[in-house]
Amino acid sequence: MSIYRKLAKVGPTLFKMQTLFKYGYNFSPMYRRTTARVLEVSEDIRLVKIKLPISYKNKNYLNSIFGGSMFSAVDPIPMVQLIQQLDDNYVVWDKSAEILFKRPAKEDLYATFIFTENEINEIIDQVAANDETEMVKTTELTNKDGTIVYCIIKKTIYIAEKEFFKQKQKEKSLVNK
Repeated sequence: MSIYRKLAKVGPTLFKMQTLFKYGYNFSPMYRRTTARVLEVSEDIRLVKIKLPISYKNKNYLNSIFGGSMFSAVDPIPMVQLIQQLDDNYVVWDKSAEILFKRPAKEDLYATFIFTENEINEIIDQVAANDETEMVKTTELTNKDGTIVYCIIKKTIYIAEKEFFKQKQKEKSLVNK
């Protein structure tokens, strides 16, 4: 079990989950290297806001924010956010991602991540019916007031019932022998 999973299990005995989520990301070496910061997390973790400030640490050859910084600022949020919405009977994995650059970013960027109650219920229903499902979560990196879109990231997230997933992995390992 990773240190992050251990903190997620023990941390809520000391702090609110939203506080743990925010400061866990902001102090994590993995996320700090993206240069982004989590600004806000709702109490139910369904809303997360980040800021990716332009700085010498993430500028590319053309003085705009490096595309890898844009992607890495967004990458871990939706999956971990969804894990927090589901119980331990589910497996959640990032499956794929697509990044669409719209224009060079020469100012601070912002993103908002939202999971609605309907999305969560739909995932639960689909997994109950099919043992597994996938969803595409789209995030836009924008200017502060959200009027200019610099980058769109689409992440495909895989969700499965834990026992089904374990059996599927077991069957795969037998076939690969």
